[in-house]
Amino acid sequence: MSLCKWYGYPDFFITFTCNPKWPEVKRCLEGTTIKPEDRPTILSRLFKIKLDALIKDLKEKSLLGKVSAVVYTVEFQKRGLPHAHICLFMQPDHKFPTVEHIDPVISAEIPDKNEDLELYTLVSDFMIHGPCGDDNVNCPCMVDKKCSKSYPKKFIDHTSIDMDGFPLYRRRDSKRFVEKSGVKLDNRSVVPYNKTLLKKYQAHINVEWCNQAGSIKYLFKYINKGPNRVTVSIVESNTSNEPEPPVDEIKRHYDCRYLSACEASWRIFSFDVHYRYPAVIRLPFHLPNQQNVVYGADDDINNVLDKPSVASSMFLSWMDCNANDEEARELTYVEFPTKFVWKKDKRCWKRRKNQFSIGRIHAVSPTLGEAYFLRILLNKLKGPRSFDDIPTVNGHKFNTFREACYALGLLDDDMEYIEAIQEASHSGSDYYLRTLFATMLTCHTLSLPERVWEKTWELLSDGILYKQRLTLKAPDLCLDDDRVKNQVKNLTLYEIEKILIRNNSSLRNFNTMPYPDHELISISNNRLIAEELDYDQNNLQEEFDKLFGALTGEQRCIFNDIIKAVEDNKGGVFFVYGYGGTGKTFLWKTLSASLRSKGQIVLNVASSGIASLLLTGGRTAHSRFLIPINLNEDSICHISPNSDVANLLKKTSLIIWDEAPMVHRHGFEALDRTLKDILKTDDSDNLKGPFGGKAIVFGGDFRQTLPVIQGGTRHDIVTASLTSSYIWDTCRVLTLTKNMRLTTRGEIHDVEQTQIFAQWLLDLGEGKLGGCNDGDAIIDIPDDLLIMDSNDPISSLIEFVYPSILENYQKSGFYKERAILAPTNEVVDEINCHLLSMFPGEAKEYLSSDSICESEDLHDGFDQSLYSPDVLNGLKISGLPNHKLVLKVGVPVMLLRNIDQKSGLCNGTRLKVISIGKRVIEAEVIFGSNIGDRTFIPRIGLIPSDKKVPFKFQRRQFPLAVCFAMTINKSQGQSLSRVGLFLKHPVFSHGQLYVALSRVKSRDGLKLAILDNDGNLTNKTSNVVYKEVFDYL
Repeated sequence: MSLCKWYGYPDFFITFTCNPKWPEVKRCLEGTTIKPEDRPTILSRLFKIKLDALIKDLKEKSLLGKVSAVVYTVEFQKRGLPHAHICLFMQPDHKFPTVEHIDPVISAEIPDKNEDLELYTLVSDFMIHGPCGDDNVNCPCMVDKKCSKSYPKKFIDHTSIDMDGFPLYRRRDSKRFVEKSGVKLDNRSVVPYNKTLLKKYQAHINVEWCNQAGSIKYLFKYINKGPNRVTVSIVESNTSNEPEPPVDEIKRHYDCRYLSACEASWRIFSFDVHYRYPAVIRLPFHLPNQQNVVYGADDDINNVLDKPSVASSMFLSWMDCNANDEEARELTYVEFPTKFVWKKDKRCWKRRKNQFSIGRIHAVSPTLGEAYFLRILLNKLKGPRSFDDIPTVNGHKFNTFREACYALGLLDDDMEYIEAIQEASHSGSDYYLRTLFATMLTCHTLSLPERVWEKTWELLSDGILYKQRLTLKAPDLCLDDDRVKNQVKNLTLYEIEKILIRNNSSLRNFNTMPYPDHELISISNNRLIAEELDYDQNNLQEEFDKLFGALTGEQRCIFNDIIKAVEDNKGGVFFVYGYGGTGKTFLWKTLSASLRSKGQIVLNVASSGIASLLLTGGRTAHSRFLIPINLNEDSICHISPNSDVANLLKKTSLIIWDEAPMVHRHGFEALDRTLKDILKTDDSDNLKGPFGGKAIVFGGDFRQTLPVIQGGTRHDIVTASLTSSYIWDTCRVLTLTKNMRLTTRGEIHDVEQTQIFAQWLLDLGEGKLGGCNDGDAIIDIPDDLLIMDSNDPISSLIEFVYPSILENYQKSGFYKERAILAPTNEVVDEINCHLLSMFPGEAKEYLSSDSICESEDLHDGFDQSLYSPDVLNGLKISGLPNHKLVLKVGVPVMLLRNIDQKSGLCNGTRLKVISIGKRVIEAEVIFGSNIGDRTFIPRIGLIPSDKKVPFKFQRRQFPLAVCFAMTINKSQGQSLSRVGLFLKHPVFSHGQLYVALSRVKSRDGLKLAILDNDGNLTNKTSNVVYKEVFDYL
């Protein structure tokens, strides 16, 4: 688990088994009648040699890629042959980003013997499972008449990841087979292998790609399984006819440890049964004056207390070293063994001269109280020189380690939210405080919301009391009067309810919270409908006249077709297809203004939070239609027929859904089923049509990224697209072709260059560059777009995107249309850390509180002690804030959770940090229609839905990430003036390169830094395009 904290998930799980028919064994036994299993010393020595060679190949020769860590354990079969279970942790640059990278390394197919006879023979001899099942019911793998290893597998054309995160390897129906025991076995019975390893070691060597947390406990089970056991019964023969005396069966049976001949030889030779690289050093700790004292029964107590081990434990010596060594104070206790080594004979720490080790603090149970909280602190705290330094936070010494943990945010407690509201009240208005409290409710972070309400309602109602004084003309009105107090509380609850309703929630959802009097809310039976009708129709008519007059000819034709479908009330499904800059958003605004000016309801939604901010009244599709996060072919939206959302949908005239290609087709189908169910009571002839007869317009560009399928293949991604849905058959495609974004100011040469650039982007997006493109092609990037003469490409990109940032970052709008992009989160983090380090001001560190969800249904084999808080802290998951968040005033950040979409606060919103408090962060919106608005952000509980994690855990952290740089996928939907694209590694999915390059408004606003495999700047990169997605357009 310590290795997992340092290096993340393991990537490969290898099982290597001794082969008794190795040529070396045969040579040793040549001329004798001895069987290999009767010479365990030979088998043990030879397997050890082969195992060492394999580890060397993996570590030093990088046969599967560069390795960060290796763990293995050796076991012995009942018949005696040894085998090893090996777990590999790869370096970040050598992990597999997609399943397409698996096939060149792992195969689960029988090779063509005409092309590679040697490999065919090896696979036939060592990598075929069975026969089992109906062909051999007595096979050892059979349990309850089924193969316990699930063989034979199914045929599959493409490697993919199943719903539990395990790989399903490619097993094509190639008609090749291997005959064993008279049974023909095909690719369904092949055990996954690596061709190079199999040829070199000529033994059973199963190679599995794991890359998920579940493999940790799987390996842990093997490492700690213990020896084989055997029960022996002592029986006396009775040759006489005399009656047998009473037998004590317990004493007649012995529970013994079973050692095979090979295992006995292995242990006699002192070969390692367990191996770890790098070494993990166990670090003891103790409470003040509670170090362990070891002494014999006859030892004098005074002599015992004078022992060096009592006065200078490893833990106490660490603090002594911190007092005398400045570099030591930069390390936590866990990090200390990476730079220092413990000298047991001298009872002190010395600076490490070679090798590398990592530390692991002894685990303790939460029931041990202060010792448990001390352990939490030791995983975070750097350089304490005494026990007094450990519970000291920001200069204040707490009385207990638990209090220090709470002050650092390492524990969950509603008190932090009370303190957050109190802290925000110093600079925020009562409206902002009520919004902050509503955010806490909608994010379900409060254990006892009624307690937080009772402790803070006076702060939440401050402005309301002032308004009551003006309304009643009673300047001396105070809360001492119970009648006034109850009235102010009621009005405050009403204002909070309004905020909740606009975010599809209500105080009624929280059983312990009070609810405002009905007199205040009876004015509107459905606030959602009221909100969608709350537009100034006269202003909208003026806006429509202006917008309609600016439409191009093709935009006007599309507008007329859609409006006619709405006016005829016959429904219809449209897809407006156009690349970035053809005016899709402009068309949405015109359609919305036209219908809203007539008192009709238009629902504007988008597939991403960023895109929704560009639409008036926009929401994300998932939040507006309550689409499930985890979708399948039978999913429906979480909308009950008579709910407010259902009634809103009944009154809706038109639904506009932007950036539709990003969503899995099951999302559209779920809405289709839901609308048909909601509208089935309506008297309409359109109910049998798609979406219950509602008019709906999708928009987007299939050159851009498609639905994200974790671990999905090309086939999986294309199949998940909207074009693969039954809905597409009813969809009418309307195309926009005129580019309205890439424009210049009149010079003929500039216009021509803009047109050339626009056409180049289209050719790139459609896979027409770089010759034949069957999914992935190498293309040349024009020289004028490249950074080629820099020894530090990151600094060059920073200077291009954020020129003189230290002088300009305080200017209004500086961050608005600038971003550095990269394909992966790892590279994005690298750039953000680089910029944060050079940014002025004091950095503040926020640590999350991580825990296994109490609602998690843990199975019997789940060992919760494996996933202590410090292990959970080390998990980095896409879309989840990291355990450690470092911020400075003035730094741009991105919101990672929908908080208040009406106010423009959704997943992907960019903000600038205004102030950093202890419990709350104040930030200003720098993108969208709410630019300049300020908000307070608390810590909230976030539960990731990641297949790599086989259990649910909650991270309580500020839902923010520094965003000088962002991933390409996060940038989709934005229009920027300056973009720097850093390709440390190539893009790996359809449309990523096109999305990155088409964010800019002009060619001179784009620069790329591309690194080759050796880390040198180049002008070539990969472009991934799945052309089959265009076939139905």
